[in-house]
Amino acid sequence: MDFGFTEEQQALRELARKILADRVTPDRLREIERSDEGIDRELWAELAKANLLGSCLPESVDGSGLGFFELCLLLQEAGRTVAPLPLWATLVLGALPLAEFGSAAQRERWLPAVVRGEAFLTAALFEPDSLDPTRPTTRAERVDGGWRLSGEKLCVPAAPVAARVLVPARFASGGVGMFLLDPHADGVALERQIATNHEVLGRLVLSRASVADADRLGGEQEGQAAIRWLADRAVVALCALQLGVVERALEITARYVAERRQFDRPIGSFQAVHQRAGDAYIDVELIRLTTWQAAWRLDQGMPSTGEIAVAKFFASEAGHRIVYAAQHLHGGIGVDVDYPIHRYYLWAREIELTLGSGARQLERLGEELARSPATAAIG
Repeated sequence: MDFGFTEEQQALRELARKILADRVTPDRLREIERSDEGIDRELWAELAKANLLGSCLPESVDGSGLGFFELCLLLQEAGRTVAPLPLWATLVLGALPLAEFGSAAQRERWLPAVVRGEAFLTAALFEPDSLDPTRPTTRAERVDGGWRLSGEKLCVPAAPVAARVLVPARFASGGVGMFLLDPHADGVALERQIATNHEVLGRLVLSRASVADADRLGGEQEGQAAIRWLADRAVVALCALQLGVVERALEITARYVAERRQFDRPIGSFQAVHQRAGDAYIDVELIRLTTWQAAWRLDQGMPSTGEIAVAKFFASEAGHRIVYAAQHLHGGIGVDVDYPIHRYYLWAREIELTLGSGARQLERLGEELARSPATAAIG
């Protein structure tokens, strides 16, 4: 792949960076963290006004018609500012699968509203008794005119504000489907949860929750592949967020060690600091390389199972090392919640464990090698 960015990609990234850098300040972050929603709706409206929310969506729904790679550039910039926005939830978990698998009526109903910043979407991928989104234990029962969903979903991002939640569920036949669920419908109990990084999540308990036929995505035969399609993009999008988080954490640390003086010298001049920061820099570049490779291959429609697992492995393992080093090099101020570096540590830890830790990615690579040893090599 060509690791250079096109002029259009550069322009998107620069616009996103300007808007986010201007508006996401420590004071604003503290204000949003004290709110019930945990979302900066004013900033969301600014991104919509700049058409950044529609960057990855088709022109037929008022989007820009760009691809998944460009969406990852936007997420990287959001990670750099640890912006309190449901970009991953709305665009990756909700809008992308709707654009790919939704009916014309579903796309027309929800995607223009996403582009305008008027609707939040999300997906419920996590269950207490299933680590694999493609193997849900939530059940879908056929009834006259629709479906009834029963099960439990945990840590659903943006669930309290979402207009619809995409819910994977298993049919009696053993197949899997995806459904657009109103989180406030009859049969749905929604409980607010708070993540490590202060993000507001939701726990959904479904007791024969009603979903109309018109709110089902695709057919039974394509359900498993559709959920795998979504899960792969969700993982790589997390890697892009993590890239922004650790990249900015290291920049903040570099500035600090250049200014902080001890024994009449900047501590950045000490060999031990050089070594720790140098190792962190190499880790950032590992995340950058593997993330862009996986994102590009997905965007090109190429087989990417190994590349995705490798990208998430480094986003998890190297991401942990980077933010730990950043806090260590800051000394005591690194754990002070009035100083910004602590948010980067919390975000990195949250991303590290979401959709599989580094150890889980190694398991996934092993499973892929066991299935097809001749073709599982990373391209």
